[in-house]
Amino acid sequence: MSNQKMFPCGKSRREFVWEMGGGFAGLALANLLSSDGFSPNRARAAEATANPTAVKEPQFPARAKACIFLMMNGAPSQVDTFDYKPELEKFAGKQLPADKKFINSGGRRMGYLTPAWRKFRPGGESGLLVSDYFPKVREHADKLCVINSCHTDSHAHGSALVAMNTGKTLIGRPSLGSWSVYGLGSENESLPGYVVILDKRGGPIGGQPNWSSGFMPATYAGTLFRPVGDPILDLKGPGHITSAVQREQLDLLAKINQRHLDARPGGRELSARISSYELAYRMQSATPEAVDLSQENEQTLEMYGVGKKPTDEYGRNCLIARRLVERGVRFIQLYSGGGHLEETWDAHESIEKNHGRHGAEVDQPIAALLTDLKQRGLLDETLVVWGGEFGRMPFSEGKDAPGRNHNPYGFSMWLAGGGVKGGTTYGETDEFGFEAVKNKVHLHDLHATILHAMGLDHEMLSYFHQGRDETLTDVGGQVIHDVFA
Repeated sequence: MSNQKMFPCGKSRREFVWEMGGGFAGLALANLLSSDGFSPNRARAAEATANPTAVKEPQFPARAKACIFLMMNGAPSQVDTFDYKPELEKFAGKQLPADKKFINSGGRRMGYLTPAWRKFRPGGESGLLVSDYFPKVREHADKLCVINSCHTDSHAHGSALVAMNTGKTLIGRPSLGSWSVYGLGSENESLPGYVVILDKRGGPIGGQPNWSSGFMPATYAGTLFRPVGDPILDLKGPGHITSAVQREQLDLLAKINQRHLDARPGGRELSARISSYELAYRMQSATPEAVDLSQENEQTLEMYGVGKKPTDEYGRNCLIARRLVERGVRFIQLYSGGGHLEETWDAHESIEKNHGRHGAEVDQPIAALLTDLKQRGLLDETLVVWGGEFGRMPFSEGKDAPGRNHNPYGFSMWLAGGGVKGGTTYGETDEFGFEAVKNKVHLHDLHATILHAMGLDHEMLSYFHQGRDETLTDVGGQVIHDVFA
């Protein structure tokens, strides 16, 4: 042994090679066990395979049974909406201090500090400051908990959107809605547990990975509802096939698929396909009723702005979200803004022009949603989340340029309902609204908090994949307990 070369770790070459070989064998074994469905959480996994969307008990008592995520695609400006910064008025026209110029500007010009484009005014008994881009939402100030210290990992729309939805900038992981349905199931067997409604102008950059189930079975992926017209195409079968005949066809197909699956245990994709056929059959009767707004009275339609411009589309979507929550759908995500640049909240050209347009589209519908949920006794058990993939800079993009660039360093989101402490703010950005400096909230913390509101522990809710118990927040994330009443 004295002639053997010793490594810095204190082991001989022979010991190092032996242990390295054992490690590689362990990786292979973990992969084989994963393929066979082995997991420390295999009881939950087996239950999920047998009936993927069956109702499951939360991991601990919680107020929220459902979540409505209002995604402002393109990133609204925090300093023009919910994060009032009087210092921007005092230092208007000056450049950002040198000690803060470490930012990645994405190749765009760094202009001059620019005050909020519309006035901030207090709302409710709490006096929570909300800008004139959201005058009707301001009337619900006492329901809102505004988190002013969010930060994320990317300043590019595509990767930041994927991160806000899945926890990572990399494509291929399950989305927040998928984790919610995996953990809790759905209370309605005739509707999807997770519904996504896009803006008619288009979807987010990156598309389907934003509502994907990733490495989980496809059963947990978001189901797209169209924002206009029939929510789901081809929902009605051919006129010459009766419901009874269709049932017989599906029963035969299920028998054949089940025989194939029995011979190949662990075929999760086939199991998900079998479940999807059954869900599609049940949806043929349940979905048209769930989205039939003719059942709503004129007062409700008017409250949401249905039938009027510019609120008709988002008003319909918010009203559908309320109807889906009533029917036991677990997670609904509504997009405002679609496509690129000014068709979204991406206000490079002009904050006033962009936010004035998009704010007018969503302000009344969002306020109506909060009112409606409250009146129906649903707000306490429904968590409403508002925000975008990041925020915007406190300075313009150049001299006399009224737009703002991307800002992942500090931005605002708000929560309402689901046991949240209303009329409050949490965290702070610096005096200019540039970066989070107090009680910083990473997107992992936000996800952990949303899951917590729904009775799920972000560290214990795991899915065994390729030899590892994967979680939404991976190795980070802290629940923000201070936002709850």
